[in-house]
Amino acid sequence: MDTIKINKRSTKMIAHRGVSGLETENSIPAFVAAGSRSYYGVETDTHVTKDGRFVIIHDDHTGRVAKDDVHVEEASYELLRGIGLKDICPEAQDESVMLQDRQDLIIPNLKEYITICKKYEKVCILELKNEFSPEDLSRIVEEIKELNYLDQVTFISFAVNNMIGLRELLPDQQLQYLTCEYNQEIFQVLKDHRLDLDIYYKVLTKEIVEELHREGIRVNCWTCDDKEEAEQLTEWGVDFLTSNCLE
Repeated sequence: MDTIKINKRSTKMIAHRGVSGLETENSIPAFVAAGSRSYYGVETDTHVTKDGRFVIIHDDHTGRVAKDDVHVEEASYELLRGIGLKDICPEAQDESVMLQDRQDLIIPNLKEYITICKKYEKVCILELKNEFSPEDLSRIVEEIKELNYLDQVTFISFAVNNMIGLRELLPDQQLQYLTCEYNQEIFQVLKDHRLDLDIYYKVLTKEIVEELHREGIRVNCWTCDDKEEAEQLTEWGVDFLTSNCLE
């Protein structure tokens, strides 16, 4: 099994939660799988733990992807690191096959994610889950600066206050406002705060892409796994396309 190749034209491809069509989402193996392929960027999600650490996981609770179910932001970092992630590979579902314990299937921390992207020279597409406090925004920026990779990070978030706060901290940073819809109010927010757009792909039309491009706003879209639909989006000229399995 491998990724599905498409005619991406000038569109830059982003691996959603790593190559989550092949490996457990938001895991070290998923990020390495993306790193070893032609992707422009590797998308992931980060939460703040109860004791202030940045961990890589999508949901507010661990149960969907891990062997135990806890509330991420109410748990300590140590507790979360002790919870193993589920293995999605077919062999792991076959009880007749004896597999070694996957030591790499842990909930990653921010440094591990950034370090993998840096090793493979991939752009980090880093989603801030929920609304961060101003202090946490400053801390995550400083942590990435210490890893000397801030210039290769694009921050994304559904929380517009995260985007506004980051724009104040980082006047020239690439920031993409995540949304499931498009209207003139959102269009104005993008212009007012110099944000690019990261939008659910089925909402997009050729006309929307053209309107945004006229204002110099770049367009990312999530999460398209259909080859035909993806190639329609690349024909429209979307700047980025986020996918679980397309490359």
